[in-house]
Amino acid sequence: MDLALTQGQEMLRRSAREFLEAECPTTLVRELEVSDIGYSSELWGRMAGLGWLGLALPVEHGGEGGNLIDQLVLAEEVGRALLPSPLLTSSILCGQLILKAGNSSQLSGFLPNLAQGKTIMSLALSEASGDFNPGQVSAVASPRDDGYAVSGAKTFVPYAVSADFFICVARNGDSQGLTLAIIEANSPRVTVTPLKSIANFSQAQVEFRDATVPRENILGVAGSGGKSLLQALEWATLVQCGEMVGRAQKILEMVVDYSKSRIQFGRPIGTFQAIQHQCADLRVAVDVAQTLTYRAACSLIEGLPCSEEIAIAKAAADEVSRLSTVTGHGIYAGISYTVEHDMQLYSARNKLAEANLGNTVYHIDRIARLMGL
Repeated sequence: MDLALTQGQEMLRRSAREFLEAECPTTLVRELEVSDIGYSSELWGRMAGLGWLGLALPVEHGGEGGNLIDQLVLAEEVGRALLPSPLLTSSILCGQLILKAGNSSQLSGFLPNLAQGKTIMSLALSEASGDFNPGQVSAVASPRDDGYAVSGAKTFVPYAVSADFFICVARNGDSQGLTLAIIEANSPRVTVTPLKSIANFSQAQVEFRDATVPRENILGVAGSGGKSLLQALEWATLVQCGEMVGRAQKILEMVVDYSKSRIQFGRPIGTFQAIQHQCADLRVAVDVAQTLTYRAACSLIEGLPCSEEIAIAKAAADEVSRLSTVTGHGIYAGISYTVEHDMQLYSARNKLAEANLGNTVYHIDRIARLMGL
């Protein structure tokens, strides 16, 4: 298995880093923390122009025809820059879900608009318990003469206040099968209530009250959406891992530079073994999480069974995320706990990412179940 990047992927990495360093400084990140929508619509449009929103979508549906490795390369740069945007939930998660479950009409109707940034979608999955497990879904899609009526409350729906459509995961009537329903956000039977969150991350509770869904807005076959949902979630989980790895890498670079210039007891703190050991441990953890993420991605691209590998990669990404937070605050010390210091921007987003798409406990439990334990 060759994990080396292609020339095109190296060019993507360089161009993305240059763009984000220029267009997404931490001053913008701070401004967006207090905005109503949590991201820059202008920057979103420019990302669409660069092809980022349709990076791994088929060319025939307005995408760039890239693969998962391309998205991981971009995700690492997004993580480094702390880029606030609906990229993960809209273009990647919902885009992959439509790609895997949708019919030709749905692919041609939704994917080009997602790739161009004209439409924002969000997956409505988690419910009152906050459990990420699709098996815990209690929302119901009830058959009607003209389609379906969806009822249920979803929590922690990302960028819900900006979404044009939700893909709601619901039980198919009284059965255990999952139905994937595309629901217009401006429907009178949909209520969006913003939730307070770390770093003012844009997420909300979304309540569906017999929301009408025409049959053409049901992805795939009603009651048979579980497989497609799992495939899209695994894809997005690896992209989330890439973002976390990129953020940890940036923190490592920051503290190494700081340890060279911070003088204590008459010499740079980087000369002390305690600091060196912390940096070395974080370096190893970053490399491990990155290798596991790319290895799982290669397996997924090749069509090999890799659910266990993906769960291992997310658990490792969670670990390096926590370690980078501890290391960053430990080396920067007291100043990093002030809101003016950039380290708190990184640690806040680390906490959000660790919980997103399943936390460590969820994925360790999943590893155990996949191993038959």
